[in-house]
Amino acid sequence: MGDLRPASRRQFVLGGFVLGTATLTGLDALAGLIPTPRQTTGPFYPTRLPLDADNDLAQVGNAPQRAAGTLAHVFGRVLDPDGRSVRRARVEIWQCDAFGRYRHPRAPGHARADPNFQGYGRMTVSEDGGFRFRTIEPVPYPGRAPHIHFAISGPGFERLTTQMYIAGHPLNARDFVLGRVADVRARESLMVRFAPAPEIEPEAKAGRFDIVLGRNAFRE
Repeated sequence: MGDLRPASRRQFVLGGFVLGTATLTGLDALAGLIPTPRQTTGPFYPTRLPLDADNDLAQVGNAPQRAAGTLAHVFGRVLDPDGRSVRRARVEIWQCDAFGRYRHPRAPGHARADPNFQGYGRMTVSEDGGFRFRTIEPVPYPGRAPHIHFAISGPGFERLTTQMYIAGHPLNARDFVLGRVADVRARESLMVRFAPAPEIEPEAKAGRFDIVLGRNAFRE
């Protein structure tokens, strides 16, 4: 990760990448192209998208403060089963804030959700299938291990909804959604190891989450 540079908000909004493909691959070699398991959308997908819906969830508009919590840069690629980049894919993410609250009218405590946390973001992948989000490290809330929801859509393939988890978190073993993934390798593909990344941004962490679409996701 030695060639990473701090990224400006403009770079995030425009989908600019500080990380090249070689750097992404070097961070964590792909452990086999296992199709990313489908998981539930959950009850808190936004009913109305925020005005600010870019790929920087930790900063809302020109607010003077960023979101509470540990900054996390999540990046990866959208791939087909043969390791080829899936172009023109759109990646969406949504998650609770640092206090375990979603910005959703039916979510417990939503009126007290962090106003400085966007809660939802989206972007179109780059030519090499790459995506990147600036957000916060996910936290647990009653009944769930820390996770981030992902949805991938685009021309020529079926929409995939899944969830990303923190590798080694003690609550993973008791999470009822994660527990439905019986295959050990498939479950491991949902895990992300976050490591300190001060070279990207002070006090931030970074982790890679590659998403592999199954063969049956592609339309004839």
